[in-house]
Amino acid sequence: MTLYNRTSQAELKKRLYEETEYRITVSFYKYFPIDEPQQLRDDLYKGLDALRVFGRIYIAHEGINAQVSIPETNFDAFRDFLYSHPELDQLRLNIAVDNDGKSFWVLKIKVKTKIVADGINDPGFDMANKGHYVNAEQFNELTQSPDTIVVDMRNHYEYEVGHFENAIEIPSDTFRAQLPMAAEMLNDKKEQNIIMYCTGGIRCEKASAYMLHRGFKNVYHLEGGIINYANTVKQQELPNKFHGKNFVFDDRLGERVTDEIIAKCHQCGQPADTHTNCANEGCHLLFIQCDACKAKYENCCSIACQEIIHLPEEEQKELRKGIDKGGMVFNKSKQRLRPEIPGRSGPEAID
Repeated sequence: MTLYNRTSQAELKKRLYEETEYRITVSFYKYFPIDEPQQLRDDLYKGLDALRVFGRIYIAHEGINAQVSIPETNFDAFRDFLYSHPELDQLRLNIAVDNDGKSFWVLKIKVKTKIVADGINDPGFDMANKGHYVNAEQFNELTQSPDTIVVDMRNHYEYEVGHFENAIEIPSDTFRAQLPMAAEMLNDKKEQNIIMYCTGGIRCEKASAYMLHRGFKNVYHLEGGIINYANTVKQQELPNKFHGKNFVFDDRLGERVTDEIIAKCHQCGQPADTHTNCANEGCHLLFIQCDACKAKYENCCSIACQEIIHLPEEEQKELRKGIDKGGMVFNKSKQRLRPEIPGRSGPEAID
């Protein structure tokens, strides 16, 4: 059996949008020791591919991290297959808050050095010594105290479109840089209650362990992250302390938690919180664009990029040669997310 996809991405995406069956988008993770990551990877690929599961799964010696979509009729079989692995039995599955079922179109399972790149090389660091879980109700209770510090362990473009009330943003470009920065920013708060949160729980769980490693005493992390919180407050009719949209790393680029729009279009400054990647393949900058600017600039970040997309494809390819756009797709720098100045090209406008 082939343990990798061999069909083109364009064909797979076409097939996805031709599907008529509803799909459920799910994320899950777990930190636990895996002796043979490749063996687990191959076993999961065989079982999940047979169930028409799409998505991204990373496996490392430290655990598993996944974002997938499943045909609704296969969901029970998917859950049973995961739970048939003793180390994954009763694993929490985070169901997407705002789901159209079109989040992924191919299954990719990769063995990584770590499931979250953290830059931690200290052999004394131990993920088993992590902060206390708090559920939605406990989170709301703890955050009523002015002495509780809420820390957002996501990137700027995630924080920009939605975050918890009074949450502190750690202004860094990467998670590995955020960890020491958070410890330094809060160095004089080691006795206070600190609650860390992220999208689905994987980053804030590791961050809570890191903070304890750095000598903090009362560290908590939100169980299941924003996704689990949003579902829980809705189901239990609890007050919702999250405002705006939850950014997600799949084709949706976001799921709405509340109707509030707290961000602005990077081109005209009007209220907007829809992320897009610049249609110029030589730029592909991730930025926020309102519907009016989307129409005006044809999904481009600037007039210069708009002019490029109308050039013959061969000429566009020549312009793209030697350009590394990898950092643009999910660019994390605040400086690179300032409102666009029409007429400047995407790459130039962000330097």
